[in-house]
Amino acid sequence: MRALLIGLAATALSACALGPDYARPDIDAPAAYVPGTTTDAPGSAADLDWWELYRDPALDHLIREAIDHNLDLRMAVARVRQAEAVLGPAGIALLPQLSASGGVERSKDSVDASAPGSDRIETTHSLRLGMSWELDLWGRLRRLREGARADLLSAEYGRRGVMVSLVADVATAWFRLASLDEQLKVTRATLDTREQFLKLTQAQSDRGVVSGLDVASAQAQLAQARANIPEFERQIALTEHTLSLLLGRNPGGFARATLEDASAMKPEVPAGLPSTLLERRPDILEAEQGLVAANAQVGAAKAALFPTISLTGSYGTLSTEASDLFSNGAETWSVGVNLLQPLLDAQRNLYRVDLADARKAEAIAAYEKAVRSGFREVADALVSRQKLAEVERAQNELVEAQQRAEEIATARYKVGYSSYFDVINADRDLFSSKLARSSARLDARLATVELYRALGGGWRSGPDDRSGVQKSADAR
Repeated sequence: MRALLIGLAATALSACALGPDYARPDIDAPAAYVPGTTTDAPGSAADLDWWELYRDPALDHLIREAIDHNLDLRMAVARVRQAEAVLGPAGIALLPQLSASGGVERSKDSVDASAPGSDRIETTHSLRLGMSWELDLWGRLRRLREGARADLLSAEYGRRGVMVSLVADVATAWFRLASLDEQLKVTRATLDTREQFLKLTQAQSDRGVVSGLDVASAQAQLAQARANIPEFERQIALTEHTLSLLLGRNPGGFARATLEDASAMKPEVPAGLPSTLLERRPDILEAEQGLVAANAQVGAAKAALFPTISLTGSYGTLSTEASDLFSNGAETWSVGVNLLQPLLDAQRNLYRVDLADARKAEAIAAYEKAVRSGFREVADALVSRQKLAEVERAQNELVEAQQRAEEIATARYKVGYSSYFDVINADRDLFSSKLARSSARLDARLATVELYRALGGGWRSGPDDRSGVQKSADAR
């Protein structure tokens, strides 16, 4: 028996796990994100941290506050802790399970079952140590631990994905506030200009130089500018409320820069090699760990088709008197091998293998979709960043031209060389072009945010943020 137990234990330690070992699917990564361009250097903006990309103290402060207090991020951290708690027992299951028990039992036998003259009431004292060890010959427990480890890493990559979205959302809201502030400032300046022009037109009407139609038109232009102010103020308040929620605080105001000040926050951001995206984007890494877990479940399902073999043993003492528990005659022990082969569940286990195979096929498709989506989002962001920068430059030129046209129209009107409608058209076009320029500036800033989000890097709260859970999972 002893030789048999030693042989079974040695076999368990050297056994191979059933099912396929994980191998990353081959993905045909493009040579460049955007066709027609090449990237020789592997460097990327994703290798920068957010405090290196955005050098504004106010924005840095908001991002740090969001990382510390955001509720979505707090929930993601809790999911990582849940996965850690599941991985622990999965590793312990590979080890011998020890137990200890003790008790006092008092019983009374039936008069028909006891010998004549014997005491029918009996007291028994016991102490016992037990051991049970499932020999993982087919790798079922190892595959389950492999799947639990993948679930932990998937939760960690999910947490990183939440942080990517959080920091990008904070930066987006902050830039949007700056844009709305600028549009509100433009509107108020236009309102002041139109109030002064209404006074001028009213004075000319009083002298009979212009008609009442010009006065009514000036009043309409003034009312139009005044109507835009509460709408911009409403949008500012709602954006502040959104940013407050991201920061985990009650609605309130925020200090922010202007979009002109943000011009220094448009660094050149090389995208890097497409192949490195597989190692950097949290959603791709999360999808891959889902595939690892699905692959492990295939092995666990196949191992369930084979018998479960366990070593069991116990050692203890048993006596009718507590004082005799540790005497030589009270010693008891047992040792054995248990084998369990499901018979009625065999067909059900075969279906479980089919189910695991189907889930793995789904996980492969999900991983490939995540990769393809990542390539597309980076390509979209690169094109958007380039073209929106061109739009911003064109809008700047348009505002300069409209400013000159408005000044000329006003000067000619004052001396009677232009009609009032020339002034109205020039003023309206200048107002619209300034608002459009503000929107173009915002879009250009947000294009950088979206590129950084698409690259999936740089959104770290500290230098060791990426390695902690990985080391913990490797240790188990």
